[in-house]
Amino acid sequence: MTSKRAGWIAGAAAAALVAAGAITYAVAGDDGASRVPAADSADAGFARDMAVHHQQAVEMSYIVRDRTRDEEVRRLAYDIAQTQANQRGMMIGWLDLWGLPKVSSDPPMTWMGMGDMPSAGEGSLMPGMATDAEMEKLATLDGKRAEVYWLQLMTEHHRGGVHMAGGCADRCTVGVEKRLARGMVESQESELRLMADLLAERGAKPRT
Repeated sequence: MTSKRAGWIAGAAAAALVAAGAITYAVAGDDGASRVPAADSADAGFARDMAVHHQQAVEMSYIVRDRTRDEEVRRLAYDIAQTQANQRGMMIGWLDLWGLPKVSSDPPMTWMGMGDMPSAGEGSLMPGMATDAEMEKLATLDGKRAEVYWLQLMTEHHRGGVHMAGGCADRCTVGVEKRLARGMVESQESELRLMADLLAERGAKPRT
């Protein structure tokens, strides 16, 4: 593994540590714990929607980890799954802490504003998320085909995640959540560069 790639993977691990620290701040009485956001706020909307978005990334990553022997892809998939599972737990924990519902009657990503909301593909719950058919297809592939398809799906997933996290960084008012969102942007942009390299090595490109 090159030092460049090692740095990217180390960055993902660092993001997980930042995430773990963020929940400590919230519980200890950071500015995020003293001001409870409204149920229709960007803070609550981001926590609800990104928790769902992250859950699919975790599922997708564990699928490919079981369907390839490539150590670099398996390591990246594991890092993504662990980081996003931890972050998802934090966001659900904040909703509990704030006494806010984990589901909403509003459409996903309403908190971002219609003008700034990218369109989701047909059958996709939110921008970047894979459809049920795509998840089912991934579970049927093995080896290089599984690696390429996962890298393509995860590239789209991260692009959607970066857009959402950037929206929270701009709109959220809870300090600890804004810091987490900024960390998500940085770590996922690093992983996007790594995934572009991994696709190129396999003679493939992102789908869009």
